[in-house]
Amino acid sequence: MTGLARPEILATTEWLSENLGKVGIKVLDLRWRPDGSAPAVHAAGHIPGAALVDWRADLIDEGENGEAIVLTSPDRMALMAARVGITDDTTVVVYDDTQSLFAARAWWSLRAYGLDSVRILDGGYPDWVAEGREVSNARVPPGRAGFTVRGPNRTRLTTSDVRGLLGSPDVTLLDARAPAEYHGFEGNTKRLGHIPGAVNVPVGATSEPGRQRLRDGAVLRDLLHKANVVRGRRMVCYDGSGVAAAKLAFVLTLLGHEDVAVYDGGWAEWGNRLDLPVDR
Repeated sequence: MTGLARPEILATTEWLSENLGKVGIKVLDLRWRPDGSAPAVHAAGHIPGAALVDWRADLIDEGENGEAIVLTSPDRMALMAARVGITDDTTVVVYDDTQSLFAARAWWSLRAYGLDSVRILDGGYPDWVAEGREVSNARVPPGRAGFTVRGPNRTRLTTSDVRGLLGSPDVTLLDARAPAEYHGFEGNTKRLGHIPGAVNVPVGATSEPGRQRLRDGAVLRDLLHKANVVRGRRMVCYDGSGVAAAKLAFVLTLLGHEDVAVYDGGWAEWGNRLDLPVDR
């Protein structure tokens, strides 16, 4: 991939293969299954040394109303980091097999708590396997503690934060959901539509059709340009669960946007609040 301002947050399969097993490199397997079968999937084969992380169990808590999911607490983040062996000087590489959606949620969660050196594996597990690279089914031993949890920092915003930003000329709200949800034709919240002023950048358009890999940097920039997303503003991404929003935040950061945040709670919270404005 070319035309990237922050290539160091993207790991190619070649880079990971060359650095696998080195001191200071930790790989996390974010493949998730709603039926709870992810441990079996991991046991059947994973990138050597990768520790399994369940984004629903390890990285989130339920919101106050039980309808939204939000970033997990500092204490629980510290427990996860200790279990898998993340320290302050660790470079973490995250991967999944669903267009890096859950990997992106892990990328954002770790960064929100102060770990800067986190990479997403471009192409994920499918490309790793398709290229014939090494796969293991060995049990990964617990790691050692040492990550100093700090935050959450300004990459995480709450409903009250976003409400206070409405109408600001220095902020761009980006809705990462599918167009039908953005326009209010579909959804499962009390009200349908989008946050006033938000532009729609469907996160599915950021990956190559039928593949895990991200589109080329020039194509991604053109996608943002067509949505009138310009540099120099604060970027606030949201979707229904914070997964697509995290990937869109990753893409923006990859392209050099410097002030990128995720609205934690997203449309699941905003769309169920009758006191908040909605556009359709």
